[in-house]
Amino acid sequence: MTGERDLSVLLATMEPVLWDVPFAYGLLPDGQPPLADAFAVIREDEGLSVIAPAASLAARGIPYDRTWARISLKVHSSLEAVGLTAAVAGALTREGISANAVAGFHHDHFFVQWDRRDAAMAAVRHLTGVHRA
Repeated sequence: MTGERDLSVLLATMEPVLWDVPFAYGLLPDGQPPLADAFAVIREDEGLSVIAPAASLAARGIPYDRTWARISLKVHSSLEAVGLTAAVAGALTREGISANAVAGFHHDHFFVQWDRRDAAMAAVRHLTGVHRA
């Protein structure tokens, strides 16, 4: 299954889910294995970036600046869908909330400031309601 491409369908059916665990971004020291519960590991020129529950990073002594809330969109979006990331980021931008997007094969995930998670969910939910007609 390749996923949904129609933006109006994606927005109307995306069912945002707020995870109740604070996440954080960190850098894995050279030679250190990835965390078992890492959400994502991203290879960059400067090293391996990891997104994981903040408690896991702290337990491994991996420093991080702040915590983030994870909002997952429970709709199978196509990797070729146009506009979903922009629509969600735009809704969050209007509320002054930063959006860090990570796409998986099936779903899109947005990391927002932990202390703004409720406002972020309201903005995303409002976006889904706007496109239900």
